[in-house]
Amino acid sequence: MSAPVFAAADYLDFTQTDHAAIFEGVVHAWEILPKLAAYLQENLVPVNFGKIIGHPMIEEQVFIGRDTVVEPGVFIKGPAWIGPNCHIRHGAYIRENVIIGAGSVIGNSSEIKNSFLFNNCQVPHFNYVGDSILGAKVHLAAGVIVSNLKLNGDLITLRAGGEVVSTGLRKFGALIGDGTEVGCNAVINPGSIIGRHSLIYAGVSWRGILPAHSIAKSPDCVRERRG
Repeated sequence: MSAPVFAAADYLDFTQTDHAAIFEGVVHAWEILPKLAAYLQENLVPVNFGKIIGHPMIEEQVFIGRDTVVEPGVFIKGPAWIGPNCHIRHGAYIRENVIIGAGSVIGNSSEIKNSFLFNNCQVPHFNYVGDSILGAKVHLAAGVIVSNLKLNGDLITLRAGGEVVSTGLRKFGALIGDGTEVGCNAVINPGSIIGRHSLIYAGVSWRGILPAHSIAKSPDCVRERRG
């Protein structure tokens, strides 16, 4: 039996990013995470085309796209590539090696680190996203945490169809497919794979693989999402 493959194209719409090239040659989608630093170093030209309000802290290695609004109290450490028409709200913290797609919202007390967000993602209130990939139109409700590190610090593995797949990564939060919504105060545990257009209820602590078009009311109560 061949090991399962978590191909990026099964979860992500490459027309919804300007950075699809980083996925070329990878087998599993998460393999781009260690490549973010080198990709940004090679391709990022620091420019600010956005609208800066007040005095946010923006370090040198940052690209900000046209009509993106950056509010007071924001700290963009970089390197970071932020697309056009985004809204980076007061209190947001954007750390190293982040790509944020067009039309996305990063909100109050939300922290993003070593992650790739496709277009029109919503990370608007009290969120943490570490070492993760969010597909187009993913919405994290208030308080959602995408955790990226096991308590014992071991390499992160996945169980799929009776097989154990090693990611080779000590830090990996989640691969969340296009159009998925995660309810308030849910926790997505390290190494989670969530299919397209799924729904995770508020307060759920999710670990593992959730098929596309699913509703997770709890880890033990998953059903098909219809309509």
